[in-house]
Amino acid sequence: MVNTLQKPKLKELHPNIQSTAKETLLTPRFYTTDFEALAKMDISINEEELKAILEEFRTDYNRYHFIRRGEFSQTWDHFDEDTRKLFVEFLERSCTAEFSGFLLYKELGRRLKNKNPILAECFLLMSRDEARHAGFLNKALSDFNMTLDLGFLTKSRSYTFFQPKFIFYATYLSEKIGYWRYITIYRHLENNPENKIYPIFNFFENWCQDENRHGDFFDAIMKANPEILNDWKARLWCRFFLLSVFATMYFNDTQRSDFYSAIGLNARDYDKHVIEKTNEVAGRVFPVILNLKDPKFYERLEICVSNNAKLREIDSSEQHYTLKFLRKLPILVSNASQLLKLYLINPINTEHLQGNIR
Repeated sequence: MVNTLQKPKLKELHPNIQSTAKETLLTPRFYTTDFEALAKMDISINEEELKAILEEFRTDYNRYHFIRRGEFSQTWDHFDEDTRKLFVEFLERSCTAEFSGFLLYKELGRRLKNKNPILAECFLLMSRDEARHAGFLNKALSDFNMTLDLGFLTKSRSYTFFQPKFIFYATYLSEKIGYWRYITIYRHLENNPENKIYPIFNFFENWCQDENRHGDFFDAIMKANPEILNDWKARLWCRFFLLSVFATMYFNDTQRSDFYSAIGLNARDYDKHVIEKTNEVAGRVFPVILNLKDPKFYERLEICVSNNAKLREIDSSEQHYTLKFLRKLPILVSNASQLLKLYLINPINTEHLQGNIR
């Protein structure tokens, strides 16, 4: 699972062992849901597709993929301090997101084991993939003399409750946007090997296929429960989750454009490509997608990017909390206004595209 949300500040537990300490609205979330409702879910109308996906999970195509070989047998002392910080931040954020997926899927598999065995096994095998990803990323952090205390994360994090259908919307988009993020970086570096400054990128082609299969699983669950997709409320919620995921990624990546520059990418161009591809793919299951061709779409996102820079500047000042709040209030109102206007852009209906391969 890829989470594009902002990295929280770090708290030191032991030299070179870190744990996230402060949560913000953009911090990677740990989720829980209504397990009983999931256990009672009827998947019969799409059971054959779900069984086929389960067989793919059982095959475990990446069983021997995440193995560190000679390319990691070197030091990274030649990285300057800024580049090192960029990579540590990228690895830590990615590891936290993958680990949150592992915990959610593992708990779902455990709770559904005796009640909905097909879904239970799918969730358990996806948790296997997410644990593998998180462990590989955490091992990469050790190249920079740091690791995350994942046990501490398990015990200390607060959990956000989502209804099952919201879990499906959010995790579907998380997995699909993860595919496009990883494959876009992989293809760019394949064509520009001089920018492949750390070997973890060699693993992205196979890695993103895990993300894609996970997304297909959530696609199949939603199609097994068409009531999740076929009413007016679903259309509103799909727009909300698409905008939330895309805006969060855009805000975070433009804030961290130096990381993408380090591997030869322009953060804005990269995000626009990933957003457009994910939006298009979402049209295979969601009843609506966002109209990214509207010239106001990225214009309004850029206003929020500028506002967020002002908010960070205020936060870093030494002014009294009350004065900071008063200065931030009109900026926060501006952000809310821009996001509301983005949400109200007429979406694109996709009923005629359902199930098409494009």
